[in-house]
Amino acid sequence: MTALPGGRNTIERIARLGYGARGTVYVVVGALALLASLGQGGRAGDSKDALRAVLGGPFGAALVGLIALGLLGFAIWRLVEGVTDADRRGTSAKGLAVRGAHLISAALYLGLAASAASLSLGLGMRGGDGVHDGTAWLLAKPFGRWLVALVGLGVIGGGFGFLGKAWRGDVTDRLALDARARTRWAGPIGRFGYAARGLAFLIIGGFLVAAAWHQRSSEAKGLAEAFALLRAQPYGWVLLGLVGAGHAAFGAFGLIQARYRHIDAPDIDRVDDAAGAAVRALT
Repeated sequence: MTALPGGRNTIERIARLGYGARGTVYVVVGALALLASLGQGGRAGDSKDALRAVLGGPFGAALVGLIALGLLGFAIWRLVEGVTDADRRGTSAKGLAVRGAHLISAALYLGLAASAASLSLGLGMRGGDGVHDGTAWLLAKPFGRWLVALVGLGVIGGGFGFLGKAWRGDVTDRLALDARARTRWAGPIGRFGYAARGLAFLIIGGFLVAAAWHQRSSEAKGLAEAFALLRAQPYGWVLLGLVGAGHAAFGAFGLIQARYRHIDAPDIDRVDDAAGAAVRALT
């Protein structure tokens, strides 16, 4: 196999570190939810709660610091995917939508990386409640109600996208694995994880649409509240356990991606040129 140029190797390492960090976070998120469903822990929480849980363990500050670096790497990779079309999504409506989602993901994971870094340095968890604060900010803008509704519908659309991917079973398309490995373990783990994330997205998107309808940011809720809603249903502990286990599977699939995903990393010079063109287009 021909060695990649140095710049491409660097981006590939950054991407793999990012997938590993994101996977680690969601393994902890899922484990906390699963424990809560069994009455063996506190409440099921979101990614920030997962970081706090890691911080409370052995070598917590160092581990959270490493996760912060990884999440920064994932944000960079998502930016590269969105700007340079590294995964060859193309310029169709679907391709542009996926690339746009990658750019939004880059911003979200950059914020989470900053929170993790702050936590590891003993500065506490910064950033407040992102869902509530962001919704309140949007509602205060002209046509804010419609903007929040649009975001909510976009999240719901993402949820259906996750569910569709789980149903089709094409989660392993970009993995460098043989057919047997895809069928026996990588595929089932990925499909279970994507299904759980899809359900969570549908609930969170519904919360956002409700916030737009009532024009109250307090109606907007995140993953922790989505878990709480599941727990409040009949046989809620079963639902929470299944979705929690699914989030752990989603995290495990992220670790699989860190090792086996095909990453067609562009040269750093190409990334710089594309980023510069994007900045010029916005100014």
